[in-house]
Amino acid sequence: MSDLHMLGTTDDTPVVRTDYSNPAAWNELCRMVTTPNEDDFAAYVEFLEDQAYRDLTLEQVLDLVPAGFAHRMLIVADATCLASAELPLLCVDLDDDDRRAIRVIAAELHSIENNISIVNMFFSEFADAVDGDGVFRGF
Repeated sequence: MSDLHMLGTTDDTPVVRTDYSNPAAWNELCRMVTTPNEDDFAAYVEFLEDQAYRDLTLEQVLDLVPAGFAHRMLIVADATCLASAELPLLCVDLDDDDRRAIRVIAAELHSIENNISIVNMFFSEFADAVDGDGVFRGF
């Protein structure tokens, strides 16, 4: 893949949009993720929208992560995410060589993003708390 579309430096955890089929769901996702909840928590993310990312698989997105990437986690808004009312984003542990991934509903993204970013919790703690369908919906 060309370096033109490698993931660049962002101040906050990147959310890579790979699905463009449902603009209304995308807008709702952006609103939910950035609006503070009742406890005043919101995810600190930067949305990466580039048509070059359209329909990329997780493996293809991970190929775009440069060496020395500044973030511990990468978030992907794919077709599975935008097709569900819960908007379950795909979160990938970049600190793990296996690149473990779990889904996290948009309403709970702040929990994993905030805690992983400040190294308050480990990705495995969230992975161990997923529901039977592999989605984290909170503790």
